[in-house]
Amino acid sequence: MGARIGVYPGTFDPVTLGHMDIIRRGAKLVDRLVVGVTTNPSKSPMFSLDERMATVRREVADVEGDIAVTSFDSLLMDFAVREGARVIVRGLRAVADFEYEYQMAGMNQQINATVETVFLMADVGLQPIASRLVKEIALFGGEIAPFVPPAVRGEVAAKVAAKVAAGDAAQSSRG
Repeated sequence: MGARIGVYPGTFDPVTLGHMDIIRRGAKLVDRLVVGVTTNPSKSPMFSLDERMATVRREVADVEGDIAVTSFDSLLMDFAVREGARVIVRGLRAVADFEYEYQMAGMNQQINATVETVFLMADVGLQPIASRLVKEIALFGGEIAPFVPPAVRGEVAAKVAAKVAAGDAAQSSRG
């Protein structure tokens, strides 16, 4: 029997303290955890794929365990097979997450029954955190420090400032 490999997929746009909690805990369940950074056609990312990869790599550098970060742009089950994974790690925050994740796990099992999905409940203090909400709070000038690692806070602030500056420049060119 080889090493137990798990994958933790997500867009990580931006990576949050909730993601980091699942990565820390997931890494304890497998011999090797592959964090799969993906694109999601239904989302418009704040950060490029390369930026998200670099951020996740930096943030997991001090996490205990064998953790790899790689990108993928395929079906999750194809990615899991490519990585040699037998487990998909997913974080759950609320009942709404469960309904979606339950449906996805069922579909994934139909595609490949040899890969199991393991759900980890988010830490109670981190349950409300969602990347989408972090971006929304930041865009409206709110404080995101309680939701993201310190370096990520600065990166989000820089993206918001650039977006505001671009909007101001577009506004004055029309004026």
